[in-house]
Amino acid sequence: MVVPWPAGGSTDVVMRAISEAAAKHLGQTIVVDNKPGASGTLGPAVVAANAQPDGYTLAQMPITVMRLPLMQKTAWDALKDFTYIVHLTGYTFGITTKADGQFKTWQEVVEYAKANPGKVTYATPGAGTSLHIGMEQIAAHSGIKLTHVPFKGGAETNAAVLGGHTTLQADSTGWKPLVDAGQLRLLAIWTAERSKNWPQAPTLKELGYPFVFDSPFGIAGPKGMDPAVVKTLHDAFKKAIEEPSVINMMAKYDMVPRYLDTAAYRKAVEEFIVSEKAALERIGLARKE
Repeated sequence: MVVPWPAGGSTDVVMRAISEAAAKHLGQTIVVDNKPGASGTLGPAVVAANAQPDGYTLAQMPITVMRLPLMQKTAWDALKDFTYIVHLTGYTFGITTKADGQFKTWQEVVEYAKANPGKVTYATPGAGTSLHIGMEQIAAHSGIKLTHVPFKGGAETNAAVLGGHTTLQADSTGWKPLVDAGQLRLLAIWTAERSKNWPQAPTLKELGYPFVFDSPFGIAGPKGMDPAVVKTLHDAFKKAIEEPSVINMMAKYDMVPRYLDTAAYRKAVEEFIVSEKAALERIGLARKE
């Protein structure tokens, strides 16, 4: 199982729990292989290019795999080069800053950024990620200019904001231990409702933005997989996200099971590509043909 993010981040921890549970249903060990880089697309790109379609090499599929070809030339086609197996869950995203830093609210960030264009920096797990695109949409809506600083994953974005190398961090819940320990302040959460884990953090909608970003993900293999193998894998991973131990691990990171079967997952990918192309064109990040 190729996880295209560094070890120890929220995706890695949750994918290890899901893989361990699925392995029991398959009667085989699943080895997690971390291949971070290229905004979460390096791992899936390697799978598309090199893996045999025998069901023994799979990848967690971040939304960036579908988005990046809309922004730049890539070696893969999101619809033609993968066999989508099962949709699993989605992230809770949030914006954090140092707890002892100058900003106590998101509104203070906006006011400072209006007076100091480009001075506010934010760390994300990479260019073209939902966090990068989301922050640019938020900035455009606020009429401010922020400076993006891309990293490879949550461990690096945590270090960047904690060390004062960036003003802000936009990431999934790998920041949880630091927020809970009072080292980082959660300024905003990107889900539709406030989180039970951090009820004090306002949603983007409460802050006046018409956005909800949660970047759902599933697993896929290379193109040309046997439908019978796909069904076996689908069934094992579906059972995995129904297990109480997995649900509890996901809940720790504010994630919930969001199951889609093989056909529905493929359809969701097709629909996402259409809607995302329009969103990227609106903020000027779409690929110029």
